[in-house]
Amino acid sequence: MNGFKIAFFAVLCLIGLVLFSLVSKACSWAGKAATVAEEQVDPRLLLSRYEWFKTTLSQLDSKRASIEVYEKRVASMERDYIGIPRTEWDRADKEQHALWQQEYAGMVTGYNNLAARYNAAMAKANFIFTNVGDLPKGAKDPLPRDVVEYKLE
Repeated sequence: MNGFKIAFFAVLCLIGLVLFSLVSKACSWAGKAATVAEEQVDPRLLLSRYEWFKTTLSQLDSKRASIEVYEKRVASMERDYIGIPRTEWDRADKEQHALWQQEYAGMVTGYNNLAARYNAAMAKANFIFTNVGDLPKGAKDPLPRDVVEYKLE
């Protein structure tokens, strides 16, 4: 009978240790999850992310403006030569037109790459600064959820 009590006590201790281990592991995971959640909503981190998005939007606006300038340059040159085959254009104008077309394509590519990075970063989480009621102090408008890519004409 004494041996049975010792064996029973040993099994109970073993079950207790397993349960304690499981509860300990669950608490550890919960603690890590809470730490990650706390880090993700840290005001400094949110502000730096907001600033990255604002800076990126400014860069996109600048790139769009440059693209529009090149579109106008190319269109102006093409208007000057309406009805004249490109083979008969002045050599300097043909070279300039080709250069502007290459630069235009490069700017559109750069714009689209930056827009894709913005959209990917914005899609990663539901950032509160895209909602009107949760903007940082001094901000008036929420950030757009996505930026439309620029299409080559």
